[in-house]
Amino acid sequence: MPPPAPLVRTARAIWHWQWHQLMGGLGPADAEGNYRRPSGAFTALPPLPSEAGAADGHVLIVGRSCPWAHRAWLVWSLRQLGCSINLVVVDPDPAEGRWRFAEPFEGCASLIELYQQSGADPGQRATVPALYSRGERRILVTESARLIELLNRWPAPAGPDLEPHNQQAATEKWRARLQGDVNDGVYRCGFARTQAAYDRAEAALFAALLDANGALEQSPWLSGDQLSLADIGLFPTLIRLELVYAPLFGCSRIPLWQLPALWDWRRRFYSLPGVAETCFPEAWRSDYFGALFPLHPSGIIPAGPPLATLVQGRPVQESSENHP
Repeated sequence: MPPPAPLVRTARAIWHWQWHQLMGGLGPADAEGNYRRPSGAFTALPPLPSEAGAADGHVLIVGRSCPWAHRAWLVWSLRQLGCSINLVVVDPDPAEGRWRFAEPFEGCASLIELYQQSGADPGQRATVPALYSRGERRILVTESARLIELLNRWPAPAGPDLEPHNQQAATEKWRARLQGDVNDGVYRCGFARTQAAYDRAEAALFAALLDANGALEQSPWLSGDQLSLADIGLFPTLIRLELVYAPLFGCSRIPLWQLPALWDWRRRFYSLPGVAETCFPEAWRSDYFGALFPLHPSGIIPAGPPLATLVQGRPVQESSENHP
């Protein structure tokens, strides 16, 4: 016997109210229901440290599932900075809502402790990535857009320059657009409080991806002939699209295989030396589906496509004969 209609209406109203309360803690929004990313600590671009090239002088702290940390990890890997910057991977603790070190780091068990030890406000969120100076015993910068700029200026005799001078204007244009419409855009879709807020975010997201596809029809990389920080900014979002953002955040209107230049770009980027080692699809799906309770209350981690099928030369398209 189905439940009485008044009970269903009451349950829906209660759940909707609870959802709004939970979403307030997960992702703040403005009066129109648009997600607004909270401000962070240590966001200013610091000067290049005088001892930047010294071995073991600095530590890059990242998390496997965080796309913002992923972009810093990519620059660290592509520019081969392991000799002067150690890498420390923190693990999420969903019960506490914080990042924890596998082993104590500088006397800290969690990232929030390191933040506070570095002078952050006690109420400040502790996010990855973070660049830590062993000599100064403090966090230097956590804002990923600034951090990747700093890492690109880091001494790296064997690493590429990811800010080619002749592509600078195009790179900055793409970085600015991708940050709002794509990188934050998928979250603005998933964390939208209203239909109108979702519609605005979703339209901007796919407009940006269509334009990126058009640009990549003209050149191998987003801002020109050379890989740049614009490509670094886009890859962490695009590699998670089918695995997380499409099913969980409602970003599925245009499958990526319908944007062939973007599909090929993602394949080529993934094939760059060291990139595959920064990708952890199981961790992405486990952390997103398991931790974002207001969006996925069951905590069940659904099956998804193997990563290998998303980075192959040509997407596999299902035959219409397989559909009724």
